[in-house]
Amino acid sequence: MDRSEGEHAQAVRVRRVPRRGGTGCSRKARSDRRGGPVSTLDPATRPQPAAPTAAGAPHPLDNPALSSLTGPHAHFAERRGRILRYPVDVTPWTAHPDVLEAQDWADLAALAGPGGTISLNTLRQEPPKGWEILHRIGGVQLVDVSVVPAPDPEAVRLGPADVPEMLDLVERTRPGPFLPRTVELGTYLGIRRGGALVAMAGERLHPPGWTEITGVCTDESVRGQGLASRLVRAVAYGIRERGETPFLHTSAANTVAIRLYESLGFQLRAHPEFLAALAPVSFPPADGTRRAALR
Repeated sequence: MDRSEGEHAQAVRVRRVPRRGGTGCSRKARSDRRGGPVSTLDPATRPQPAAPTAAGAPHPLDNPALSSLTGPHAHFAERRGRILRYPVDVTPWTAHPDVLEAQDWADLAALAGPGGTISLNTLRQEPPKGWEILHRIGGVQLVDVSVVPAPDPEAVRLGPADVPEMLDLVERTRPGPFLPRTVELGTYLGIRRGGALVAMAGERLHPPGWTEITGVCTDESVRGQGLASRLVRAVAYGIRERGETPFLHTSAANTVAIRLYESLGFQLRAHPEFLAALAPVSFPPADGTRRAALR
């Protein structure tokens, strides 16, 4: 929300998504429907999430960057061997297998460049000698189970011409990584006051059947007015209109954001870990020799 995903690393206890069966709407959602329809896609009638995967098959959200870069975002993918990533000016997300082999580490080092930094968001093993973990951030992944989406009359579509203002807002509020081309990943909505951009939210990762809501931030001057909630529901409305399900990530330590998202109808699905690693200046490729990392 208003704190960087990289600001804290401790975990927080939140509710888990039920494994089977439906869930009722949150109290807020029920009261919204009693007061009148706010969306044609309320939780009772909205499209259901993507069908369950076959027994033993990974869920698209288990490795959302890989699901995105081999699916709807394949046109963004930069590939080397089994490693994929987004362009460095789009988002830091990198996709790699759960278990990395020697050649995979060599390909990661080649993409990072000598002594470069690269994200390892689904790493389940310690890196080999020569790699340095810069940070490990405990996170949460939450999915929509009872969000009541609604378009917002004050929200405006943001595009490339708005990027300087978006970067300035992100610098002031630190919601997480937002780069010059992040806006290309999906729909971004903003609210202006006196002509100035004071709040925004948008879309980032796009596994098949799912879209991540990200970049949720509000300027300090307008906090407490419900703008973040309105924008999350407005972005969710567009996602639902496409027949997809919203999900999001945040720091496990960002309890304010987690409480907000839970109140809107999101529930915990997983505890991912966000890592960044420094590649070695040289690395041993699969043939066992040593050479400088290449771009």
